[in-house]
Amino acid sequence: MFFGEYDHSIDPKGRLNLPSKFRDKLSEVFYVTKGFDQCLFIYDEQEWGNFETKLKALPVTDKNARNFVRLFFAGAQETSADKQGRFVIPQNLRDYAHLEKDVVVIGVSSRIVVWDKEAWAHYSQNSDVSYDDLAERMAELGI
Repeated sequence: MFFGEYDHSIDPKGRLNLPSKFRDKLSEVFYVTKGFDQCLFIYDEQEWGNFETKLKALPVTDKNARNFVRLFFAGAQETSADKQGRFVIPQNLRDYAHLEKDVVVIGVSSRIVVWDKEAWAHYSQNSDVSYDDLAERMAELGI
């Protein structure tokens, strides 16, 4: 399980150094892809397989499902970290998430999320719904 929020930087070669607490839990091979709200998702091998299985089960006759699967996998990259815990984020994914230098790496249970630092600050402070409102909605869902 991944949790916590860590400030990091992307170096001039496009490499991100993963927080050590995440490196210890992440599989040797992992996957980075487009997330929602212009961030990136990182999945370990097991979670990637679980999500891939769910996506494969979607009906190819459903246009929205086809489009989502297409875009999700087109942006995906299989990768691994070097001995210092760094991995290269491909340029197309850095462009998608507007990642230039300062980023926030967040653990969200089964995945890691990477945000541009300013975008995360804006999102977390100016969300359309307050944390309390979200908690209330989760109670409605049985959480």
